[in-house]
Amino acid sequence: MAYNEDLSNRINVALNIFPDAFTEKKMFGGLAYLYKGKMTIGAINNDLMVRVIGNKIDDELAKEFVRPMDFTGKPMKEFIFVSEEGYRTEEQLQYWIELGLEHAKSKLA
Repeated sequence: MAYNEDLSNRINVALNIFPDAFTEKKMFGGLAYLYKGKMTIGAINNDLMVRVIGNKIDDELAKEFVRPMDFTGKPMKEFIFVSEEGYRTEEQLQYWIELGLEHAKSKLA
C-alpha cells in the first residue's frame, strides 16, 4: 500500500483524543480514516486527502499546496489533496483533520 507512514502516525496521534470514534480503512491505494463510518481524511502516497463540505471547497482549493483530488482522472466531489508542505506542522494537520471531521459530522446529521 502506498502511503506516507509518518503522516499516518501523526494522524493516529492527533486522533487519540477521539477514543473509539475513528476507524482505519484501506482505500484509494492508501489509508483512510472514518469517523463513525464516514470518511474524513486519509494518507495517499505523500498527500493528505481531506473531505470538505461543499460550501467550503472553493476556498480550500484556493489555498497554497491544495489541489482537487483527481484519483480517477477527474476531480472528485468534496475531496482535496494537500501536499506535504501544507501539513508540515501539527497545527496545519489539525486544521485539515477538523475540516474532514466537519464533513463527516454533516453527513451524520
